[in-house]
Amino acid sequence: MGDLLLVRHGETEWSVSGRHTSWTDLPLTSHGEEQAKSLAPLLSRRTFARVLTSPLERAVRTAELAGLSGAVTDPDLHEWDYGGYEGVTTVGIHRTRPGWDLWTDGVPPGAPGRPGESPAEVGARADRVLSRVDGILAGDAGDVVLVAHAHFLRVLTARRLGLPPAQGRLFQLATGTVSRLSTEHDRPVVAEWNVRA
Repeated sequence: MGDLLLVRHGETEWSVSGRHTSWTDLPLTSHGEEQAKSLAPLLSRRTFARVLTSPLERAVRTAELAGLSGAVTDPDLHEWDYGGYEGVTTVGIHRTRPGWDLWTDGVPPGAPGRPGESPAEVGARADRVLSRVDGILAGDAGDVVLVAHAHFLRVLTARRLGLPPAQGRLFQLATGTVSRLSTEHDRPVVAEWNVRA
């Protein structure tokens, strides 16, 4: 059975400042590009049956720089839709909404076409991705790698482990890292987390 590798894209200006970034399609910083390149040796040692990326530039570029060829974009790998909190930091949100928590409260609607998402809605997307890759992982063609975003990958990890989507809060995920979900005694486990070159 193959492993599921999770690659969080490299650093962007907004990841440095802590601004919530979903639909704003920011490029990697020069440091983010170096982070992505540094992942190539970690990933080159594995055989991939499938490489999927978020459609956003920061994920696609990370996959390219990390040497992941043949990547296919999957819209379900998009970051959490932050709705009205797009571009706002948690500190900024707490100024008007003390006690707000993404993992329990979700986000309010934003601009047209940006309704925001609840943890359950992000979890439903993660479940669809997992459903699509399960058959591939069950074979002997290799691992599957997903190149995407912190909050989405955290929710996906929770769902892979059989936890509710909001339990993604337990899995802090740094930019430019590789994490590996595997199995032990036929149960899903976290085998490696936040690995850097």
